[in-house]
Amino acid sequence: MPTDVVMPQMGESIFEGAITKWLKQAGDRVEKDEPLFEISTDKVDAEIPAPVGGVLTEIRVPVGATVDVNTVVAVIDGPMKGAASDEAQGTGAKAQSFSSGTIGTTEVVPCYKAGANEATAFEQRSEPGRKLRSSPLVRRIAKENNLDLSRIAGSGSEGRITKEDILRYLSQYGPGGVAPQAPPLAGRIEPMSRMRAIIAERMVESVRISPHVHTVYKIDMTRIARLRERERAGFEQRHGVKLTYMPFIAAAAAQALVKFPIVNASLVDGFIHYHPSVNLGIAVALDWGLIVPVVRGAEGLDFPSLARTIADLAGRARTKKLLPDEIQGGTFTLTNSGVFGGEFGTPILNQPEAAILAIGGLRKEPVVLSDAEGNDTIAIRSMQHFCLGFDHRLIDGAEAGKFMSEIKRVLEEWNKPIQ
Repeated sequence: MPTDVVMPQMGESIFEGAITKWLKQAGDRVEKDEPLFEISTDKVDAEIPAPVGGVLTEIRVPVGATVDVNTVVAVIDGPMKGAASDEAQGTGAKAQSFSSGTIGTTEVVPCYKAGANEATAFEQRSEPGRKLRSSPLVRRIAKENNLDLSRIAGSGSEGRITKEDILRYLSQYGPGGVAPQAPPLAGRIEPMSRMRAIIAERMVESVRISPHVHTVYKIDMTRIARLRERERAGFEQRHGVKLTYMPFIAAAAAQALVKFPIVNASLVDGFIHYHPSVNLGIAVALDWGLIVPVVRGAEGLDFPSLARTIADLAGRARTKKLLPDEIQGGTFTLTNSGVFGGEFGTPILNQPEAAILAIGGLRKEPVVLSDAEGNDTIAIRSMQHFCLGFDHRLIDGAEAGKFMSEIKRVLEEWNKPIQ
């Protein structure tokens, strides 16, 4: 019996997803749990495995299309009968079937031909040389308000004009309104990816919501640098992950967040929510954007468990294998801008979190050291900048200073076993 492959629901608040890549073609044999296609949602990019083994007999939704969850996107059947019929006809092409009409919120126009790019099945043309991608809802809003869709920039996959895009345009220019046209730009122009558009929207929203304040501390990481150098080989042998600086910083942050819970809180609808656990978001840079998987209950993890969890989440983020719950519910974020050589960054809050810590580059510097008698000496130390960005509605400078002083103390006086 044929098995329908549907767009999965990647979290309670996710109602649609965009197909970004088919990893198999119609006619290909697939094994159960083998990656079948890639999707992008408001929360995560992910590989979706085949629910059963068999032959992929039909692909119903092309690359670039956004459809509602539970929409049938493909069909898997048993071994295909007469599979050589294409070759007998001399086409050598693997057929793909796209039905006309509406799939979820996206109208799919059947214009597939052998060898054509899958995205052509999703194109809507309105004027020469311009390809418009939008849903029936967007086109209805445009018609009711006398708006020219060709003048609206799309932030969705492959430049698709989303409901948010047209409503934003309508609020700025009104019914029948026309935005001033920018002069032509030189160079290459391409639409924003879905993830890039979402990041842009969230960052603008965060700056609008929270009055951001930043404070920078320089921390002496020499004790940890020496400990790491001494223990790194044995640690990797015992626990199967490399000993990086991140678990040291995460452990220090978790301890400080327990001591100063306001930094781990959120302001929602005028009420301060004190979270019962420290859920650390660890920002991971990807070739196609940024994602923040969450280490839940970080305050209760021993050092090896913290290191393994961070390594596991970062690895699966880069291979699109994170689960929806693993990128939600963060209460505080760590972002390592220093990995690219920067002194420090001034990060934007990951709403509704109240604070975020940017980790700067680690460098050896000459530092003045004073002993108990007040004698000064100059020594070479491993120094690192840490910048705390915080929501000034919740956190005053005094609390931020106490919090950062606690992180500084824990890191400079590190005395915890790393086993």
